[in-house]
Amino acid sequence: MAGILDSVNQRTQLVGQNRLELLLFKLVGRQRFGINVFKVREVLQCPRLTALPNQDPYIKGVAHIRGQTISVIDLSKATGGSEIKDTENCFIIIAEYNRSVQGFLVAGVERITTLSWQDIMPPPEGAGKSSYLTAVTEIDNEMVSILDVEKILNEISPVSTELSEDVVDESVGESLGERMIMIADDSTVARNQVRRALEPLGLKMILAKNGQDALDQLRAISDDCDTCISEKIALLISDIEMPEMDGYTLTAEIKNDDKLKAMPVILHTSLSGVFNNAMVEKVGAEDFIPKFHPDELATAVKKWLAIEE
Repeated sequence: MAGILDSVNQRTQLVGQNRLELLLFKLVGRQRFGINVFKVREVLQCPRLTALPNQDPYIKGVAHIRGQTISVIDLSKATGGSEIKDTENCFIIIAEYNRSVQGFLVAGVERITTLSWQDIMPPPEGAGKSSYLTAVTEIDNEMVSILDVEKILNEISPVSTELSEDVVDESVGESLGERMIMIADDSTVARNQVRRALEPLGLKMILAKNGQDALDQLRAISDDCDTCISEKIALLISDIEMPEMDGYTLTAEIKNDDKLKAMPVILHTSLSGVFNNAMVEKVGAEDFIPKFHPDELATAVKKWLAIEE
C-alpha cells in the first residue's frame, strides 16, 4: 500500500504527452476500474466513518482526515452495484473534482499503470453500466472501466448551471450571427452543463465527445472555409481528460494548423488541484477555467468572443 501512496504523490509529469496514469481499483466483484492519478490526493485504509442524519443514500459517512471533514461515497452503490459493507478491509481514494474534495470508498486498490489516451476508448453502446462510464481500456487482457465521476457527483449533489442576471447577455450570440462555439467533453453530463450555462448568452453550440472527435469536426468544417475556422467556429471550450486525444494534444494540434490556429481555446477541466499553467502556455491555449462555475465560464467566453467581433 505504501508503494501506491508514494506513486500517487510522485507521478505527475505526463500531462501534455497524450498519456495518463490510471490508479486501478475494484468495487464489488472482479471488474476493475480506473481513475486518473492527477485527480488523486492520496489513498488510505478506510478510517472510522461517521454517519450523518438524513445523509444521501450513496454517502457511506464522513471521515476526518488531516483536519478536513470529507464525505465518503460508496462508489459501488452509486453506480448501481451492491453496497460495500466490510469497510474495515476497504480503502478510500481521496480525489479532487470541480474544486472540492471527495472520498470514494472502494473494495480494493491494485496498482498504477501508464497508458496513452489513444488506448482509452469511448464505452461501447449497451455495455453493463454504460451510463456511468466515460471510457474503457484493456489492461492485462481485461477490460478496465473509467467511471464518469462528474455524473456520479452531479446525481448526489446537482451542479447549478444558472448564470447571474448581470452575466446574462443574449446579444453575445446575436453578434456572432451564424457562427458557433464548440464544446468538447467526454462526459455527457459535463457537456450538457456547459451548454445549459451558455444558452442565456444566445450562443449556437456544436458538441464533440472527445478530443479526436473535436479535431475531426473542426478539420471537416475548415475544409469549407475560405480562410480559417473562425468563419464558422468562433471558440472552442475543451475538457483536458478525454479518450483518444486529450485537451492538451487537441490544443497543440489546433495551434499547429494554419486554418485552425486563430480560434481561441478555453481549457475547462476538473483538474483544478494539479493544473500546470506552464502547460497552457506551451500548447497555446488562450485560457483555463476550473470546473464548474457558470459565471466564470460565461465571463471567459464573453471575453474571448469579444476578440472576434
